[in-house]
Amino acid sequence: MGLAKRIIPCLDVKNGETVKGTNFVNLRSAGDPVELGRAYSEQGADELVFLDITASFEERKTFTEMVTRVAETINIPFTVGGGINELADVERLLYAGADKVSINSAAIRRPELIDEIATRFGSQVCVVAIDARQEEIEHIKSSSNNPTWFCYLKGGRERTERGLFEWAHEAQERGAGEILFTSMNHDGTKNGYANEALRQLSDELCIPIIASGGAGCKEHFRDVFMQGHADAALAASVFHFGEIPVPELKQYLKNEGINVRI
Repeated sequence: MGLAKRIIPCLDVKNGETVKGTNFVNLRSAGDPVELGRAYSEQGADELVFLDITASFEERKTFTEMVTRVAETINIPFTVGGGINELADVERLLYAGADKVSINSAAIRRPELIDEIATRFGSQVCVVAIDARQEEIEHIKSSSNNPTWFCYLKGGRERTERGLFEWAHEAQERGAGEILFTSMNHDGTKNGYANEALRQLSDELCIPIIASGGAGCKEHFRDVFMQGHADAALAASVFHFGEIPVPELKQYLKNEGINVRI
């Protein structure tokens, strides 16, 4: 059956509070990140992701203290991201108790950061997050030289000319342990994941692909594993607001023939 598929709640943290929006905007509060993390750990989530979505210098201390509290509270692996620009940032968060770090904008600006993290701490620590939007160029078939998916920086605010697939390949070659791909087109819409792009990533790369953006019902999780070939599915609001309890989701997936840890 292969490796078990992972269910990963994601907590976007701003000013010490979990928030959630749609298409990266219109944020609303979803509760205390440490308490949410504890609840997900007890419910059987496989991993957690905490993202400092503003990551200004003043808020880093608050976020680092939160990471320490999370590490003392839960017993499952967790990844942290946001504002990681150099090895000192990675070291600070790993020392606080994180298992992995997620890098996004900094990696596109200076891809050597991936090599440095992988060399210093191991590939298993380095998750490269990619926020990408599919442009409406329907007559063009996507390829490395002719992308239709473009990568964005700064939490989806700044478009780059880097294509999703060529950047994901480079990240893998430089030592990334996993790719966390968020479709900006699907984020918060609850219409399902970007399964076609996910399948291409999963089939072309040999490192795990974490799907993000679009979960709205249990069937979407089934489809992202069966159609999108993803190794893990990340979601936020459907978990935070109690729409899909993690144990119920896992039992559903198991009944659908998908290998998950119950």
